[in-house]
Amino acid sequence: MPRPTPAQLAYGSLTVVFSTLAMLLLSQTSSGPGVAVITAAALGLGLLVAMTVPQPKPAASPAARVAPAARADAGRVPHQRAATPVLADSVREPAGP
Repeated sequence: MPRPTPAQLAYGSLTVVFSTLAMLLLSQTSSGPGVAVITAAALGLGLLVAMTVPQPKPAASPAARVAPAARADAGRVPHQRAATPVLADSVREPAGP
């Protein structure tokens, strides 16, 4: 598993703090088990948010950034046209001597 990015750590931490405060204020609980349940739920929510933040994609190599059409034409000389198939029926024998 890759290491979390700073953005993932920030989003996850802020989610834990704000969701814990919101749930404690909304539930108005003061008992130990109630606070423990809210804290566990906030930690789970923070973990979920941190893992769903998109990972940065690795930088593509310069060859990978070339357009697909340019890669297909890379072996050809710019002024050279694609070869067209010649059918046997279209080839004519030279006329007699």
